[in-house]
Amino acid sequence: MDVTIPFWVLVLSYYIHLLTTVIWLGGLTLMALVAWPALQKRTLVANQWLDLQRRFTPWINLSLALLLITGFVQMTASPHYEGFLEINSLWSWAILLKHIAFVGMVAITAHVQVKILPAAARLELLAQQKPELAAREQANLHRQEIGLLKLNLFCAGLVLFFTAVATAV
Repeated sequence: MDVTIPFWVLVLSYYIHLLTTVIWLGGLTLMALVAWPALQKRTLVANQWLDLQRRFTPWINLSLALLLITGFVQMTASPHYEGFLEINSLWSWAILLKHIAFVGMVAITAHVQVKILPAAARLELLAQQKPELAAREQANLHRQEIGLLKLNLFCAGLVLFFTAVATAV
């Protein structure tokens, strides 16, 4: 399938795609390698962790939207692209698996934003009334959150790996 996309549109698409990838994956890496260990060592308190996540959430959502749009532009401009769900080559398999990992990242991100962050906010309120109960619940929530963060980073690694495969073809 041959789609002609103007050169500057494709350049801008690649630029935005790379920039949003750095923002999203850089943010995930910051959370996993810097903020989370600081939280565990008690050098970062829970409300700072929650505030960091709240501040990062709009950037995550913007990045997801831009990655989707720019990725579509790039995929359809590729000479390897043969059509929707036409899986006939190593490139198309790599792109399919990349998209599956990307959907996994989106699902994890949505779960964190819809379930985990509101629960953490509720625990802040509960801590004022029943600190012992809130502490137990917070420990459970933190375990869930770190598991999701690790899974999200794993999916991100898969996205990058399959991108490398598709690029090498």
